Amino acid sequence: MRADFQELVDEVSALLDAPATLEGRDFGLIAFGAHDSDDDRVMDPVRTSSILRRGSTPAVRAFFERFGIARADGPVRIPAAPDAGVRTGRLCLPARSEGVVYGYIWLLDDGALSLDDPRLATAWGVAERAGTLLAARSGALARRGDLLAALLSAAPADIAAAADALAPVARLDAGEMFAVVAVAPWAGRGGTPAGALPGVVAACAVAAADLTTLAALVRLRCDGAEERALAAARTLLGGPVAPRGEAARGAAHGAGDPGGLPPAVGAAAVGAAAGGSGGSAAPASPTAGVAAVVSRGRPVESVTRGDDREAGPPAGSSPDVLLGVPEAWRRARAAARAARAEPRLRPVAHWDRLGPYRLLTAAGGGGSGHPDPAVAALLRPDHRELARTVESYLDHAGQAGRTAATLGVHRQTLYYRLSRVEQLTGLDLADGGDRLLLHMALKTARL
Repeated sequence: MRADFQELVDEVSALLDAPATLEGRDFGLIAFGAHDSDDDRVMDPVRTSSILRRGSTPAVRAFFERFGIARADGPVRIPAAPDAGVRTGRLCLPARSEGVVYGYIWLLDDGALSLDDPRLATAWGVAERAGTLLAARSGALARRGDLLAALLSAAPADIAAAADALAPVARLDAGEMFAVVAVAPWAGRGGTPAGALPGVVAACAVAAADLTTLAALVRLRCDGAEERALAAARTLLGGPVAPRGEAARGAAHGAGDPGGLPPAVGAAAVGAAAGGSGGSAAPASPTAGVAAVVSRGRPVESVTRGDDREAGPPAGSSPDVLLGVPEAWRRARAAARAARAEPRLRPVAHWDRLGPYRLLTAAGGGGSGHPDPAVAALLRPDHRELARTVESYLDHAGQAGRTAATLGVHRQTLYYRLSRVEQLTGLDLADGGDRLLLHMALKTARL
């Protein structure tokens, strides 16, 4: 379908002898036309930025939407506005289908083309064809998102059936490799649409009471390298962030929005980070987690029925890789959660490289909201510096010299603070068990 969009853009560019760009209704870039010209307009900064970012900024979107393009039923001429960064005027051809705008074809415009020009009427017909394709793509993305949501929320006994349902629309090939990307918090509005990113098979928003997390299933390159998943995560992090408590409400309305992400109603989601061991609040910006999908064997009972008739694809077939998606989703969420807790992991954390956070997130660390009694006093705001000191000391495997250098304090200051920690907690930092308890408690508090 991408090739179809590119052909339409090239057709408009050739027809009107002007560089054209096709964006979705959320201003995510879909296709752009090459244009052989020495005209400086082709290097318009807003157009160039849109191509490089694969989408327009919220400010640019707000500027153009002021001209009523989302409701227009014909070409819209928009004058240049240097103060807004729009150096060259635009001619906008809304891409509509059955009265709904699904995207826009943009042309740099110097005002020379009359709105009565018959070529523009032909270009309008091309825009309508683009609208039909965009509407079909929107429906296909929503369908794949619904099926991914069903797979993520499926009970163990239903995972095989959910994987079988997603496999045909995902167009899997045997031997392909995948990863799951989790982004939290996710507002489900604007930015680059997840389904438009290279390699994204399906995406959905998983809503909880106070947080919505985006799930994206990414097809990796043939060698299994995960750069594509990491690139998708970084791009998605440039998307919108909703305030805690509002993200889930926003996602609840996203399914009806063309190009929006369908929510997985009732699926589990990551809880909001409660703050680090020093009492600081969780970062407002989103974080992402990435985890490879590990192919798992199909349960025997899901392959054959009692009458020996085949009940699903045989073991080893392409849908089998999807059986590992729910576990990869759990790991990706854990990685995103760990990145919110640990600055050195931000903004994109890979589950394979989480270190102790793999165990802490798996154990549901931080979920109860009640720290271990031994460290409760240490985690009070007035002891923030002591908590930071002992956490650094434990991170450095008890090496006083490296710890003092990292903190920028004298060794005697370090020793004094550590003695205060022992007094507050009743733990002996010379005891391996006490050190393990304290270290885990401090890391868990970050979650």
